[in-house]
Amino acid sequence: MSYNIHHGVGLDEQLSTERIGEVMKMAEATIIGLQEVDRFFGERSKFQDQSLALANQLGFHFAYGANIDEPPVNGQTENSQYGNAILSKYPIVDAENITLPTLDEEPRGVLKAVLDVDGAFMHILNTHLSLNEETRQQQIKKLIELIVDAKDPVILMGDFNADADNEGIKSLLAETHLTDCLGEIEPNQTYPADAPTTRLDYIFTKGIQNKQSYVIQQEGSDHLPIMTEINFNN
Repeated sequence: MSYNIHHGVGLDEQLSTERIGEVMKMAEATIIGLQEVDRFFGERSKFQDQSLALANQLGFHFAYGANIDEPPVNGQTENSQYGNAILSKYPIVDAENITLPTLDEEPRGVLKAVLDVDGAFMHILNTHLSLNEETRQQQIKKLIELIVDAKDPVILMGDFNADADNEGIKSLLAETHLTDCLGEIEPNQTYPADAPTTRLDYIFTKGIQNKQSYVIQQEGSDHLPIMTEINFNN
């Protein structure tokens, strides 16, 4: 599953990480990439450690990658952080947050993790790319390097802030031979959650047999989550 959780705030402007967790539980997701995840970030998320809270709700392992990491605010003791998270039913044996190139004020990254899936390793990359086209092209070039260097099987997912006709998305697929899991299904739009007209969220795989993919029609954020069912054999 890939899900931009909008720091736990839905279109009803209510903060509820529990609601996000229930969506993931209902979908029976076992490997999840989350974007726009707060960690002691501020009042908007009540200084929650959202990746920890969601991992505890599901009973999952997790890794967190902070792309914004600033000194504590309002008497807090922990740094104010904002970034991406990977939640997994399976043990996470390694994780690294890799900075992506940017021309913007907001830093971006890709959280890369290795999972131990019943004794076999799976490589997971989770990212949230820039709204700026020039910056996004540079970020996709970096993702291509990481995918080419990674051993199969690989899952790349996240909010790419671009539709499937974007040249960056096309070059990503052409140069890595990734499969766009939701590319052939309709509807596959994910934003805005209440009446989606745009596809921003993706799950790409390599070295994996994909069974079915779909958009989950549950509002807990301003994006809809997406899901792919896979066969993964040792």
